[in-house]
Amino acid sequence: MGLTSTMKNISINKQSGAVSLFVVIFFMLLITVVTISFLRLMVSDQQQASNTDLSQSALDSAQAGVEDAKRALIKYQQDCSNNPANCANFGAALTTDECNAALNGISGTGAKGSNGSTAEIKVQQSISGSDVALDQAYTCVTIKLQTDDYIGSIAANQSQLVPLFSAGAFDRVRVDWFSREDLSTVGSDFGVNLTGVTATHPLYTQGSWPVNRPPLMRAQLIQFANAFNVNSFDSVSGSQSNTATMFLYPTDEKNIGEKSFTAFDQRRTDPADEPEKKIDLTTPTAVSCTPSVNAGGYACTSMLVLPEAIGATNATDRTAFLRLVPFYNATHFKVTLWNGPVDPTNPSIIPVKFKDVQPEVDSTGRANDLFRRIKSRVDLYDTSFPYPEATIDVTGNFCKDFAVTDTRYIAGTCTP
Repeated sequence: MGLTSTMKNISINKQSGAVSLFVVIFFMLLITVVTISFLRLMVSDQQQASNTDLSQSALDSAQAGVEDAKRALIKYQQDCSNNPANCANFGAALTTDECNAALNGISGTGAKGSNGSTAEIKVQQSISGSDVALDQAYTCVTIKLQTDDYIGSIAANQSQLVPLFSAGAFDRVRVDWFSREDLSTVGSDFGVNLTGVTATHPLYTQGSWPVNRPPLMRAQLIQFANAFNVNSFDSVSGSQSNTATMFLYPTDEKNIGEKSFTAFDQRRTDPADEPEKKIDLTTPTAVSCTPSVNAGGYACTSMLVLPEAIGATNATDRTAFLRLVPFYNATHFKVTLWNGPVDPTNPSIIPVKFKDVQPEVDSTGRANDLFRRIKSRVDLYDTSFPYPEATIDVTGNFCKDFAVTDTRYIAGTCTP
């Protein structure tokens, strides 16, 4: 009996030792898996942070290329004002597809590479230290002086002056406005609020304009021919005119068609020697808008037919500007130029290009082996003189009882 009992105890001890060993191995494997997973997470987070850092650095490099492109465009603008020969030569360099060719002589580092192309341009403040270790550069910058459209955004009740300078003759301007970015509240259908619009096109107080409704757009044409006088801005000569204003009201009406600045001018009453207008000057002009911007693009579209400038001798004898003012809501917008009637079903009909108005800069930046590319528009025309919003702008009362001479200001009796 004693021997049998001893053998049972030995068997039980062996089984207990095997279970303990299994538990130890299991926990060691579990700890190993947890440790490896933790290390993988650390490495992944570090790589993600590094990639984010490099991505931002590459974007910064691309933006540096855009800034150098702006310097090139300013030089081009100065050459065109002071030296026509340099303007033509520099303009040819700007419009080439060769990377960084337009920046030679601007950034100071536009040296040619061994393959004949312009080398990438380093983005650094010094030739040693941390700037070099970052290894940042913009690899390719190109500029287009001619663009298919003019794009931008305008705050509510503010204005944007669009120079209508083109590469060819045009007699129509298309205005598109209100995109996804302008929606205050976004639903699954990206709905545009056009409900409640009646034939009278009601006007509202500023705070009562419905949410997600495109703004009422004032489109003001200002133009002149090579020979003109100041009086021509307040007169109409047959089918010729130098100024006109239309108020474009968003509706859900379809197939409205083109609108003529001459026929729908709401800026002034008819001159005594002109036939009476066949429109109600107190009612805005209806334009077609879509109830959804789910597919992208713009909600409202209006094709405006321009009159000839007074005294113009041909279709190209025109210097024109379009002033846009959105009432009630802010908006993104696009302006395109056209020549002749436009058939929307004919893809071969393309817009007339803008020239030297809003050049497009295409810049690719690099940080180590990560690249970022951006496209930017640069307003080129008359950057030194912004168009004023008003002759006088006040926030309180305006006192008109005063006089100004060459030597002094004489205050009146009213208190502003």
